[in-house]
Amino acid sequence: MSPAKKRARSYDPAKTRAAVLAQFGHVREAVRGLTPEQLALPTRLGEWSVRELVAHIGMALTAVHRALDEPAPAKQDVTVVEWPFATAASSGAIDEFTRGLVAEHADLDTYLADIDESLRALLAEHPGGRLLATNAGALPLDDYLVTRTVELVVHTDDLTAAVAGLEVPYDRQALAAATRLLADALAVKAPGGSTEVRVPPYAVVQCVEGPRHTRGTPPNVVETDPLTWIRLATGRVAWKDAVAEAKVSASGERADIGDLLPLMS
Repeated sequence: MSPAKKRARSYDPAKTRAAVLAQFGHVREAVRGLTPEQLALPTRLGEWSVRELVAHIGMALTAVHRALDEPAPAKQDVTVVEWPFATAASSGAIDEFTRGLVAEHADLDTYLADIDESLRALLAEHPGGRLLATNAGALPLDDYLVTRTVELVVHTDDLTAAVAGLEVPYDRQALAAATRLLADALAVKAPGGSTEVRVPPYAVVQCVEGPRHTRGTPPNVVETDPLTWIRLATGRVAWKDAVAEAKVSASGERADIGDLLPLMS
């Protein structure tokens, strides 16, 4: 059995669906109030403006639509925890597709409203076990929706970083699912039991080869908050900077996990 399969975590399908819709709703509300000047602001995502970022957030959800339009694969061939490692290979195509969306959808509010309406209809129609052909491989719909929480949470953070004073809420379940998936991905990338990574209140994983801890205080501990963890895992923040700014506490000779990050980009 592969490390990914050993560490497969289950997610409550109803909570995941609600989380995706709730976080997307928070984004829609925030975007509705943005001015043309704010939409033109740069982001930390290369040459993308806020307008491209918003278009991409919508695209992350229409990926569900596009996958459901295709025939279902014959069998599942990956687990959801493997998805983060497949994202980098699609970056060029994603950039091109996003720019096309910006050209097609001048009215972002209408664009996002249409996505919300159609996604709700699709989720009501299709069972969670329906297999989808994704960029990582064949996954059930409910598992793929867990990956959408990562997309939504990460890009909500990108949005608030780009627009000064903008506050976009995080749905608790969306933040929890995104944190857990990326923590589990670390454990797959660096299997072992010598280091404990804690992201309270959502995740604790064991990783890194070495003597396995069994009782008492682990000798190697990394602890951080959910948003800092997500920024580290996706390359928004460098490990050395997070440690220097006391956003991360790391104790023990195997607690420096900077070489393992980011997990996705």
